[in-house]
Amino acid sequence: MEEYSYPFRDNQPPKKEKKSGKKLTFWIVCVLCAVVLGSVLLSSLYTIGEQENAVVTTFGVPRTVTEPGLHLKIPFVQQVRKVDMTIRSLAIGYDLNTGNSKPEESLMITSDYNFVNVDFFLEYRITDPVKYLYKSQDATAILKTLAQSYIRDTIGLYPVDDVITSGKSQIQAQIRDKITTRLDQEDLGVQLVNLTIQDAEPPTAEVLAAFKDVENAKQGKETALNNANKYRSEQLPAAEAEADRIVQQAQAAKESRINEASGQVARFEAMYAQYSKFPDITRQRMYFEAMEELLPGIRVIIADENGNQLNMFQFDTDKEVPAQ
Repeated sequence: MEEYSYPFRDNQPPKKEKKSGKKLTFWIVCVLCAVVLGSVLLSSLYTIGEQENAVVTTFGVPRTVTEPGLHLKIPFVQQVRKVDMTIRSLAIGYDLNTGNSKPEESLMITSDYNFVNVDFFLEYRITDPVKYLYKSQDATAILKTLAQSYIRDTIGLYPVDDVITSGKSQIQAQIRDKITTRLDQEDLGVQLVNLTIQDAEPPTAEVLAAFKDVENAKQGKETALNNANKYRSEQLPAAEAEADRIVQQAQAAKESRINEASGQVARFEAMYAQYSKFPDITRQRMYFEAMEELLPGIRVIIADENGNQLNMFQFDTDKEVPAQ
């Protein structure tokens, strides 16, 4: 008889290979499930920084999350968009990164039909993340467009001299008020923090040189005024002190004259009282007193009938002495 070999008995090792393949497939599936599970877990976590807010959208309904830290969301159902809440800056008329001028933004015309280049620096911040993201397509672009419109409108109300030199503060204040009012009306979730004129100058070098000369002259005027005010501050106290001294002297002289007149009045009244009682005696006494005041220093010359000097006397206060 011929012997037959049975394949299923002779091929036992292939059965082991089939079991190893099943184990490998199992482990691959486990790894894939772990990866998917990890991805789902990671996609359900998000963090918010100290200066950030998050807008979580669930089936198209947004809500704001303001608390910083780690948060959970429903994967594939909720969408998260983070919004920076710090103050942001915006340049108008020049490039904020390079500083290069943008003539299409900076060149403007004034009320006296002069051209001028004006650069502005704008600062703003987001007050409502939901309105900022969903009420308009690009709130920042709208803010810049509004600012450019009000800037050109306001610059056109002032002459070039005010724009370049003395009227900057007033122009800035008017533009800020206009932009703030319009942002409140539009309610875009954006607030204007500040707006300043970075630079303002004529478009040509010749006009710029002329304006610099004017500015130098104004500075010279201010310096002269400051020096004059300083001199006045130094001299005014001395003048006031001298005026006080003169007034005090006049007051003292006034009081002295009054006292002297009062004394003379008192003496006259006393003398009149004596005269009323003894007129002859008082009249003779007054005559003698007057002679006592007049005779000292008077020289008496005695001459003959021909005019020859015989003798000369000088009366002293106490006695008569011959004059030498």
